[in-house]
Amino acid sequence: MGRRSFLSATAVGIGAGLSAPAIVSCTAANEKKTSDIAQRDKDLPFIGTEETFSTRELMVLNDRLFLEDTGLAEIGPRRIGAMDEAGLNVQILSAHTPGVQNVPGQKGIDFAYRLNRMLVEGPMGIYPRRFEAFATLPLQSPEASADELERAVREDGFLGCLTNGIIGKKFLDHPDFEPVLARAESLDVPIYIHPGLPPDEVFEIYYSNMRPEYQKEFQDQVLSISAYGWHQEVVTQCLRMITSGVFDRHPKLQIIIGHMGEGLPFFYERVVEKMSEVTRKSLDKPFEQYFHDNFWFTTSAFFQDDLLDLLLKYISVDRVMFATDYPFADMKDGTDWFRAVDLPRETKEKIAFRNAEKLFGMKV
Repeated sequence: MGRRSFLSATAVGIGAGLSAPAIVSCTAANEKKTSDIAQRDKDLPFIGTEETFSTRELMVLNDRLFLEDTGLAEIGPRRIGAMDEAGLNVQILSAHTPGVQNVPGQKGIDFAYRLNRMLVEGPMGIYPRRFEAFATLPLQSPEASADELERAVREDGFLGCLTNGIIGKKFLDHPDFEPVLARAESLDVPIYIHPGLPPDEVFEIYYSNMRPEYQKEFQDQVLSISAYGWHQEVVTQCLRMITSGVFDRHPKLQIIIGHMGEGLPFFYERVVEKMSEVTRKSLDKPFEQYFHDNFWFTTSAFFQDDLLDLLLKYISVDRVMFATDYPFADMKDGTDWFRAVDLPRETKEKIAFRNAEKLFGMKV
């Protein structure tokens, strides 16, 4: 029995006056049910909607060579083998944060084009129907980004684009990025907002006051990104997009966020209650309606039943998609977890692949 199961069973047993044998029997029954569900859904197809790649050139650009051994830059047999073992039919690839979005001018434009074409000529061409992709954009040049998005979608079959957190010192609701938002809407493709590194000023104020003797463990850096910081920043960006009227100007624009909603489900009722009061006269729709009309959510790296339950409490199952966050999370851990989730088969098919098929116009 795992620690979590033991603690849960013990708590229930004490409250209900169950004996130790009854607790063990209850746990065994739950484990059998989980096993039976996993066996029932062993043939479930999967589309992974947040699956990361990089190149050595990109890692050098962003000072990320320490990630070289993670498998980020391997988009061939090793990755396909891991997909086959996990039963993941398709990976939708996206460049590792921050991509090239902080590279200015023609250098950024050329880099983004080169990176996108590398995917087409490489994994997407070599392994058709196993790899799809989100375009990388040179967001320091918004007009060029809009053009590259259209080129990548129309010529190379990309499914949309992915951005990484704050862009320099601006969020996507800034007027500078109107060309990108408008083009995505006109092309009917989504923008995936992935977390990104905080600006230096934000890092200094929020995260740099860690104990100096522990700096060698990178506590401040980890706190500012994957442990906490960048998840909150994505939610902030999404709320800003609603309040600034992005979706009133672009009602068909679709935004995807990962990591089981980046903490939004926990705050959902509070956010809706408070923001509804102050936006009633400034927005075209009730505040909460934008979450249901303009946002999609993925499971990337958060393989927890209780978090999925919380997300589905507030968001329609028709707007939730599967993702693993490979190589930063294990693909097989993700698919094994979801096969065992106690939901109806029809519901699980929507999350595992059908919603992605509908949004992206693709087929497993």
